[in-house]
This record gives sequence, C-alpha cells and structure tokens, in this order.
Amino acid sequence: MAMDQSVVTEKGGIKSTLKGELYTSPEIFELEKKNIFGESWLFVGHYEYEAAEPGRYITTRINNENILITRGKDRVLRAFLNVCRHRGATLCSESSGKAGVFRCPYHSWSYGLDGSLAGVPKSSGCREELVNNDTYGLEKVHLQTWHGMIWLNFSENPEPLEEQLDTQIMERFGELETLARYQIQDLRVAHRKEYDVKANWKLIVENFQECYHCSAIHPELTAAFPEFKSGVGTQNQVGLGANLNEGLDSFSISGKGVRPMLKGLLPEDDRIYYGMTMTPHVFINLTPDHVIVHHIIPIDTDRSIVICDWLFDPEEMAKPDFEPMDAVELFHRVNEQDFEACQWCQDNMGSKAYKNGGILVPIENHVSKFYNYVLESIGMKNE
Repeated sequence: MAMDQSVVTEKGGIKSTLKGELYTSPEIFELEKKNIFGESWLFVGHYEYEAAEPGRYITTRINNENILITRGKDRVLRAFLNVCRHRGATLCSESSGKAGVFRCPYHSWSYGLDGSLAGVPKSSGCREELVNNDTYGLEKVHLQTWHGMIWLNFSENPEPLEEQLDTQIMERFGELETLARYQIQDLRVAHRKEYDVKANWKLIVENFQECYHCSAIHPELTAAFPEFKSGVGTQNQVGLGANLNEGLDSFSISGKGVRPMLKGLLPEDDRIYYGMTMTPHVFINLTPDHVIVHHIIPIDTDRSIVICDWLFDPEEMAKPDFEPMDAVELFHRVNEQDFEACQWCQDNMGSKAYKNGGILVPIENHVSKFYNYVLESIGMKNE
C-alpha cells in the first residue's frame, strides 16, 4: 500500500487523529507488530519475585511466541523461546513451576537452566556434536527487569531498557525519584483481571491518555477526583497528580477505610493519584496504598487483550483482614467503561465518515505525540 499519504494534519489549534485505516488495515497491523512490538521492550505481565529462586520458571506468550523465563543456578534471570530445538515441541506447558533441567515431553531432549543443551538420548554418533554446540541450545530472548517488572525485547540489538522507560518517566515527573518511591519491586499482585476488548490497541492507548471523556463516562472516577470533570487530565502535565476528593478516605469504590501508605512514600504523596502511559503498551497508576499496572496485548486489528494487575504491600496482604476488592472495583469499573468506549469507536473505524480520521480539541492535543510515534515507527509520512 502507498505509504506517502498525509495522516495527521494541523489547522489552527485543531489537530487530526489518525485516519480510520490505521485501525482496520491488516498491513498496518503487521507493520506495527514488526516495527513497534518487534523492536520495543515489552512488559510480559510478570514480576521478578515470581521467579526468585534458581529453577523457578514462568511461561507466557507474547508476540506470537511461547516464552520460558527462568532463574539459573547463577541466580541470573533469563528468557528463552519455549521451543525444543529438535522438532519444535513446547518444552514447558505449565504456567509456572520449578525444575532442575527442562526436559522435552516429546523425545526427552533436556536443557540446563542456562538454556544449554544438556542431553540427547539415543543419539550415538552425534551426541557430542549436539551437546557441545551452542547452536542447539534454547533460543535466547533479551530480558531486563525494571522496578521488579520483567520486560522482553525481540530485536537483534535492543537499546538499553532504561533508555525507553526512564526517558518517559522523566517526561512525566521531571525526575526518576517519584516512581522509585512506590517501590513496585517490593509489591505483590493481589488481583489480576483479563479483558477481551474488541478494539484496536491504539484506541485503548489514546483513551487512557486523555480525560476529555471522563465526565461523560466515568462517574466513579470523577467522584474520586473531581478535577477530572474539567476534562483536563494530569498525566500529560509534568509532575502533577490528581487530588482525592476531600470527602473520601481512600481510592476505592466505597471511599471508606484507610490502608497505610506504601513504604517509601512521602507525606506529599498522600491522597494523590498519578497516571502515566509507558509507550507502547503499558499504563501505570500510582495511589498511596496500591499500584495498578495495565498492559495491552494486540491480537488483531480489532481485538486486544488487556491484563490489569492490582499490587499491594505483601505485609498488608498477609493480614487476616486484608480485602483488596473495594479498591479493585473502582478501577475495574473505569476499565469496563473505557473499553466499551473504545469498542464504540472501533465499530466505525472503517466508515466513510472516518476515512480521513477525526479531530482533537485543544485539551486532547497531546495525544498527537502518540500518533507521531506510531507513524514514525511504521514509516508513514506525517504532514
């Protein structure tokens, strides 16, 4: 398809959105998978604590690949394609577990925790050639951790993870210390929910980045943070957060109950909510007593899976009266409202009325930065 078309234009104070075909074209989706999700660091929805000890492993699926993440005997966390090099069988089918070696269920080839080929039964005549050849070890995937979160990169020579993520944190806060105070690496997942959203992944990102829609579809959120009723969000304003309604005690559906602030927070962090988008596919929400992390898995032009984690202090979770669902319910409702709105839009991305896209009002104009990121990544002209 022609790639020299104008996709975003600006007339006066009004900016255009992406054209409708950017949300419906299989060719565009393939370019995004290759140039965005195939080149960027991606959060895999798992945390370092889930594979804390040697031999502990996690399996997941991302970018159409089965992934095996494991802690080696040297305590190094590594990622491999979960594929036996013999005949391509899935090596580990369990979602998590512990192993001394990884043994293929098909022909019993075995691999060490470092991915090296350790054993090939009934292979007289070629065993030494196979076992001593790095070619036949498990295929490695670049892995780094960031604030306790596990990120993978499928490119040949990825940039350091910090260059992708810390740059965005600096843009959000003007410093790295604000996020560090929440000590995400020490938190644990108390609740996880998966949403099957019938919408393109970009619509979900756009939605999260603006609050113009908040007063129309988020009664619970705007009740908690009245300033959101203005339509001006805070995540595009450096260092600013939203203030909890003075009549509420906590960021929860009832607004009642007070849980201790997360360790490391300062007095000025109390009763403040910070939201941020981590391009390309992660949202981080900071509250005084818990952190919410979303990540998007693009499935097709018109379908995405969004997985949302609610993380709390493990000492609080260990208390017999710990109950996270009051807090969970608030953002769950926000999620459902957002995703329904994204589906309203996806239904019409192929319409003649949206052939040239829509427009952004001034309080949404910052979303155009995301549009530019997408267009530059897939090699499309931006005029």
